Amino acid sequence: TSVSPHARPIIRVRPLTCTETRRGDRRVVHSLGDGAVHVSAARHDATFGFSTVFDTGASQEAVFEGSGMRQLVELAIDGFSCTVFAFGQTGSGKTYTLMGPLAQSETQPASPALLGLMQRSFACLLEQSRSRGSDLALSASYLEIYNEQIRDLLSPGSPCTLPLRWNKTHGFYVENQLSVDFESLEAIVSLLLQGSQRRRTSAHALNRHSSRSHALLTIHIRSRAGRQSITPLTWVLQPSACPSKQGTLCFVDLAGSERVKETGSSGELSVEANSINRSLLALGHCISLLAKPRGKWTHIPYRDSKLTRLLARSLGGSGITLMVACISPSSRCLSETLSTLHYASRAQRVTTRP
Repeated sequence: TSVSPHARPIIRVRPLTCTETRRGDRRVVHSLGDGAVHVSAARHDATFGFSTVFDTGASQEAVFEGSGMRQLVELAIDGFSCTVFAFGQTGSGKTYTLMGPLAQSETQPASPALLGLMQRSFACLLEQSRSRGSDLALSASYLEIYNEQIRDLLSPGSPCTLPLRWNKTHGFYVENQLSVDFESLEAIVSLLLQGSQRRRTSAHALNRHSSRSHALLTIHIRSRAGRQSITPLTWVLQPSACPSKQGTLCFVDLAGSERVKETGSSGELSVEANSINRSLLALGHCISLLAKPRGKWTHIPYRDSKLTRLLARSLGGSGITLMVACISPSSRCLSETLSTLHYASRAQRVTTRP
């Protein structure tokens, strides 16, 4: 399979909200076609180039088909470490792009047309595993990073805090994280919805359902290629003739960047916002350094936050990464939109060794 050594950022521009339209916000972001995004406002006139841009009218299905998610699922089955992460300002549509409507639950599922990248990827994964006829074992783990604490979203009872460790073999990993086996689409979607309902969220001036944590759902895919074509005797005498593959497909829903003054946050909300912004700043710093020519690297400070430690392999190591940059077209969000676009521009210069 052909694998790009570059992190691949795509842009999604959400529509203006009813609130933004009512108060007279202007649309300052326009897609020019061929991956070009133009930002036009007083004292700001800039054009950015990306491989793929989804404008305000793009459907959830169009984003899935046009983002390369099918290929990413196939690569994960083939044993690669694949990561998808959504970033952008609070309220820019990250969780909607990954999961679909916030109001969905097991008893009130979302309309199939509105399902996000995650559910569509799960369906593609199970379809691929059936069509390949390979012996796949699937499991899922789900955690959040809240105020620099890692919490297991699938453990029974209230989410428990887990330690983050490092060793030479695996790099950074979460100790004692629960991993749940699944074999059907219903089972993995149930795990997704159960875990998502336990995430820390709050309402503030910019977003009525603001994620206060970074969430990482990881699908672990274990297979033994060619098992059906090898006799038991050959398998015993030549174990290498039947290599085992272990791939992962990780979805990262980053908490949104936000300016505390604009959100009206105070007390605990302010503490959460500062923690979110610090970890996003650390992530941005790592991306800026990784975007430099490899010979100019001095030190990549992955240890500056729990988030960068967990994403170290995806960003600058042996992983394959798809970055979904979500932006608002509103004139009121201009500063954060430009910040996200600059962030994504740097990210597409990052190279890895899949």
